[in-house]
Amino acid sequence: MSDIDPALRYTLEAVRSFPEGETLSKTPRRELNDMARQVASQYRRDGLSPVMVSGVLRIVDFVLLFTIGLLIRFLYVGTGPALMWEYPLVTACGSLIAVLFLNLADAYQFRILSQPVRHLHRLVLAWAAALGALATIGFLLKWSEDFSRFWFGLWFLAGFAGIAALRLVLSVLVKRWARNGVIERRAVIVGGGAAAEALIRSVEAQPYNDIRICGIFDDRDNRRSPPIVAGYPKLGTVAELLEFARIARIDMLIVSLPLMAETRVLSLLKKLWVLPVDIRLSAHTHNLHFRPRSYSFIGQVPMLDIFDKPINNWDSVAKRCFDIVFSLLGIVMFSPVMLATAIAIKLDSKGPILFRQKRHGFNNEEIEVLKFRSMYVEQCDPTAKQAVTKNDPRVTRVGRFIRKTSIDELPQFFNALFGSLSLVGPRPHAVSAQSHDTLFYEVVDGYFARHRVKPGVTGWAQISGWRGEIDSKDKIRMRTEYDLDYIENWSLWFDLKILILTPIRLLRSENAY
Repeated sequence: MSDIDPALRYTLEAVRSFPEGETLSKTPRRELNDMARQVASQYRRDGLSPVMVSGVLRIVDFVLLFTIGLLIRFLYVGTGPALMWEYPLVTACGSLIAVLFLNLADAYQFRILSQPVRHLHRLVLAWAAALGALATIGFLLKWSEDFSRFWFGLWFLAGFAGIAALRLVLSVLVKRWARNGVIERRAVIVGGGAAAEALIRSVEAQPYNDIRICGIFDDRDNRRSPPIVAGYPKLGTVAELLEFARIARIDMLIVSLPLMAETRVLSLLKKLWVLPVDIRLSAHTHNLHFRPRSYSFIGQVPMLDIFDKPINNWDSVAKRCFDIVFSLLGIVMFSPVMLATAIAIKLDSKGPILFRQKRHGFNNEEIEVLKFRSMYVEQCDPTAKQAVTKNDPRVTRVGRFIRKTSIDELPQFFNALFGSLSLVGPRPHAVSAQSHDTLFYEVVDGYFARHRVKPGVTGWAQISGWRGEIDSKDKIRMRTEYDLDYIENWSLWFDLKILILTPIRLLRSENAY
């Protein structure tokens, strides 16, 4: 946070330490009214992210230009051995430079993609600049004379025709997706009244806007916050927003309150930061000015970035690929151990080999986690209300060994493979998990912020010494602190580090029973 304004940094740091008001993690589950539930049900499915669509288009542009260049080479120059690898190399370099120049020309912005005919000059200039840069490099390196001028010129014409045709097709799809709600950023306004109305009018006035406002949540009564603002209904209170966000796939919360109302702003942010969404503070009516880098924009409407949804867009794709690859490797590598464990469990005690338990998953959704059964079947505790302790009589002989070595967790490779878990993340706790008859989320302020990402088979807290029985409130507080640290500092390298250290740290199993 060293690069942001001191005033904004103060806001971010103050959110967690703000003492007033209950957080959503300590708020009892609120039932939605019929209107809010109906609206939430319309947004159950994830939409296409504009960032992802633009990213895929970059890849398609590269593949298209590279394919056209190679096709012309083989049709005109032939398939002889001359410059066999040089043509593909130059074609790949030219295609990559073209994508970079198209990006500089804003050719991947949605307002440009929506009107491709008006912006064909951007394509011409970017593509010509790319091949001009390629020709200049070839001239300076004195190898341009080895390549066919006809191939180069034909590639320019055919390449331009290809990317222009692609954008004409995509513009039709983008308009259809926007109309059908397939591609959009879904936003909820927090705070009603005149400020919310001014914000909504400003957002709707922006051309080629990909924001879909789903509704308004406000704690104030109808006298101070009307039930309908700029045509959008007030769907409930801020506390009810948690239940709404569990049903609807929301991308962004926009807090529409003046910065001068510092106490109320911090109180709201204290409640909202546990949700896995972008949180923005509307800045279109205040008189304070931060550095430009502190803002994001919806069209020309400025927003202060308070919290970002963690592991989003391409990061989520990279993490999912990581999970699939290493889960498959884990299943193959540990299949003999899992087979031997299954046989041992069956011989040791009656009952099923696997134990299924409901746990908190991403965004507080309930997921079913697989484990090898380690307790006598008639004494299994799916709710985890009674924690397993040292020499617990409910644990079988085989169970003691597999719990101490964490072999009982190996079936969770299948959870990670199919997507309910990630390989690395905050460890999922049972829905009714308790510490001294107190539910975990009642112990830790902001506990549900752990669920802004998928839970993991292993995690930063586990390899840092916070594994095993949770017999004190301090232990669950420390686990949560490490989980939040992981979320804020996530990277693929961090995941790989945790994955590599997990078997090493498991050798120290004094806290596992």
